[in-house]
This record gives sequence, C-alpha cells and structure tokens, in this order.
Amino acid sequence: MPETIVSVSNANIYQGSNLILQDVNFTVNKGEFVYLVGKTGAGKSSLLKTLYGELALREGNATVAGFDLRKMDWKKVPYLRRTLGVIFQDFQLLTDRNVQENLRFVLKATGWKDEKLIDEKINDVLDKVGLKSKGFKMPFEMSGGEQQRVDIARALLNSPKLILADEPTGNLDPETSDEIMQLLFQICKDYGTSIIMATHDFIVINRYPGRMLTTERNRLFDSNNETAN
Repeated sequence: MPETIVSVSNANIYQGSNLILQDVNFTVNKGEFVYLVGKTGAGKSSLLKTLYGELALREGNATVAGFDLRKMDWKKVPYLRRTLGVIFQDFQLLTDRNVQENLRFVLKATGWKDEKLIDEKINDVLDKVGLKSKGFKMPFEMSGGEQQRVDIARALLNSPKLILADEPTGNLDPETSDEIMQLLFQICKDYGTSIIMATHDFIVINRYPGRMLTTERNRLFDSNNETAN
C-alpha cells in the first residue's frame, strides 16, 4: 500500500466568512506529482493555504504528513511546516542577505543549532538545485530562474514529505519554466517527495502531463476519477 501524504474528506474551504470550495475530497500518495488547476480566484491558493496551516480547516477532515488539520492550532503550525516545503511565485527571498544566509535563516527558525550540520545541509540543497557555486550571491544579482531554484532549495531544507508549489513558473520565461519543471519532477522521482503544484499554465501541463485537481464552480474535480468531489 502506498503511503498517504495528504488525505482530505468532506472539507469546506473558507477564506474569512466566504465559502471558497465545498465538499473537497482527494488523497495524494508518497512520490505523486499533482497539478492543482483553475481560474484565478477559483480557490487554488486557499486550498494550499489550508494545507500548510495558514487558513484553518473548520468543516470536514484532512491530514497532511500525519498532522490532523482539524486539531491544528497556532502552536502546532510550525511543526506541520517543518514536514512541508512551500514554493512561492514571487520567491519571497530576504533581499538583504545572500543565498546561504537566506537558507541559514530558515534552518535556524526551524530549530537547527549545529553550525556544521547547517552548513552541510545548505551545501546539499544548493547542489540538488544546481546552485552549488552561487551561495554567496545576493538575490538581486540572480535571474528569476536562479531565484526560483533558491526557493526550491529552501523548500528542500527539512527533507519534506510534501512540497506545495503556488504558480512556481508564473513569472518565468518558457525556457526557464522548463528547467524548473524538470527539477521538480526530478525531486519527486529521486526523493519520493509528493508535490502539489498550483498553476494555470497549460503549456507546462501539456509538456509535463500529470494528474489534475481542478477547481471550478466552488468544487474540486479529480482527473483520477473525473467526477466532482
């Protein structure tokens, strides 16, 4: 039996008092790559924010990497996030420090203390994303594709079971998008990391086919069974 990393059943997703998605049901297994697609405003980001604990799950049930989202409170959110990697469209790097210091900041914030292990981990993730020689660079000295690779390196720091990627190719040219997609699929394959990637870029999806969860009319459709959940 494959290990289940995400399980959502009968969940209603809210943004404030607004019901965004109704009766959501899906599972994601270890090492699975899943697209989350839909028009802007159709609920993709709200679903991702619920999965990483920024929005509370009020109705229904969901577990993410072994954490029960219905029992989640602000004290437990940091522990949930240590098992996840989150990749943003706009990189969200700290602009006043170099790549290594960006990564060091995250490790320190998630409880790492041993400087030798911190340095080893930083070198490891930079090597995985092809930036081993770029650790000294400041974000403004890097291309968009390089910054996105740093963002992916940051997501890999705590050896996550799950990566949530919110429009990771949204600000990139087609060639760079290709490189980022190849990297994400490689991470999925090599490390068994599950990835849920929100996108509305069907050029990317056509080039790198995969299972699709589609948000439409306040519902979620799963290409695995082609029915509304």
